[in-house]
Amino acid sequence: MSSTAGGASIEAMFARYGPAYRWWVTLTALTGTISCILSSTIVVVALPDIMGALGMGHEEGQLLSTGFLAANTGFMLLNAWSVDRVGFRVTYVGSIAVFVVSSILAGLATDTGVMVVCRVLQGGSAGLLQPLSMQIIFLVFPPERRGTAMGLFSFGVVMAPAIGPTLGGVLVDHYSWHAVFFLSLPTALLGLVMGLAFMPGRLSAGTRAFDWWGAVLLTIAIGSLLSGLTNGQHYGWDSDRVLIELTAAAISTVAFVVWQGFSRSPLMDLRLFGHWGFAGAALVAFIYGAAIFGSTYLIPLLVQVVQGYTPTRSGLILMPAGFAVAFAFLLAGRLADFLPPWLPVCTGLALFAYSSWLISGVGTDSSFWQLGMWILIGRVGLGLTMPNMNVGAMRALPPSLLGQGAGSINFFRMLGGAFGTNLIAVYMERRTQLHADLLNSTIDGGTATLEVRRLLENLYTQGGLPEVVRRDAAHDFITRMVEAQAGLMGFRDAFLAVGLACLLAILPGLTLRQKPPGAR
Repeated sequence: MSSTAGGASIEAMFARYGPAYRWWVTLTALTGTISCILSSTIVVVALPDIMGALGMGHEEGQLLSTGFLAANTGFMLLNAWSVDRVGFRVTYVGSIAVFVVSSILAGLATDTGVMVVCRVLQGGSAGLLQPLSMQIIFLVFPPERRGTAMGLFSFGVVMAPAIGPTLGGVLVDHYSWHAVFFLSLPTALLGLVMGLAFMPGRLSAGTRAFDWWGAVLLTIAIGSLLSGLTNGQHYGWDSDRVLIELTAAAISTVAFVVWQGFSRSPLMDLRLFGHWGFAGAALVAFIYGAAIFGSTYLIPLLVQVVQGYTPTRSGLILMPAGFAVAFAFLLAGRLADFLPPWLPVCTGLALFAYSSWLISGVGTDSSFWQLGMWILIGRVGLGLTMPNMNVGAMRALPPSLLGQGAGSINFFRMLGGAFGTNLIAVYMERRTQLHADLLNSTIDGGTATLEVRRLLENLYTQGGLPEVVRRDAAHDFITRMVEAQAGLMGFRDAFLAVGLACLLAILPGLTLRQKPPGAR
């Protein structure tokens, strides 16, 4: 693993810093990666303020989230090419530099176009850094310690976006939306300096060409898919615009897969899926991403809409689960060194499915701590899953495919998150409307409805309302109650769907049967 350009080799780094080097380079990778990933969710709470300040419409505001997510997902597949061509150090330092510049420009932006471009650049930087960090950890740690290191990596990758909305809310409330773009700059600059010191160069002389056609097709596929899923709720699923976007996504996806089979330097080497352990892990990663991003989208809505929590209280309900998942990641990483990956992966998925089933029974009388405990169970399950899923995927591959594998497994996780969040929002909206229609058909003209209407009109009479408005007021009250009940039932169905998806993910999880290096 010699390196002649863009930094010293890994062997030279170990000779210079000793055995502690593996921890220094891991800390370096995490510092930069967490700084970039934090920006994925910290902007969410500031979005209304940004749209108001820059005069953005619905579509332009959606681009701030969709653009980041699309760039983040697509750039993960560029990791293998970039590391092969220019090495770990140049890729890492270059990504951090782009992130720092784009964050400063976004914080100072007064134009919609500049803001959207900056968010895309931030997403691309985060997309390159996640698989790079995972790859370098696998290279510097011996097989029997990779699980522990992967647990530390997973902890940082998931905790950063989890605390993002809370930090963003505090900054927006006490300062302004500009501050959210500057929060990550100190740690990003620290990561840049550490990258110059500790990141190695290339593993070998890079001759890998860039797959331009693959990049174009992938960009069209991801961009069209996310735009179509987002616009479907806004314009209608049968609108010409949405149908064209989803058709373009389907055609470009098929074209991308076909092209990857012919390309000499593919963004996603299809040989990866010849290893059953990796193929199973990729499917688990897709469903895992959909589950964690989908549930993160649902829970704040649930507690604010159904329970009537304030934004601060809705953030507090996630705090016990945040602490629990931190320990779960570290424990899961340690277990990965001694247990076959399928055992903690399937256990974690089963726990999250159980948690989703519990939450599907939520009602207006569910207590704060009861709901917090249900969420905690699911987060512990996801904490057990991710490190072992990553370890299982990488163990299934030969060393020559580690770079491709690291990028691809992260790609499927983020793609699942993007697809799952939009799909679960659509599913919940449809189920809510279905329940509303059923409830309305049940109560219209019913004896119980007439009795409730009569009681309400009597109450309004006692309150002194004029006769001309009493009937309309009673009807309006009943309508709001039906809408509230339909919304609650829509949330319940959405959580049941997430739980069912996790149960189905157990099947591919059973393929992760690689023998751990630390097993006796």
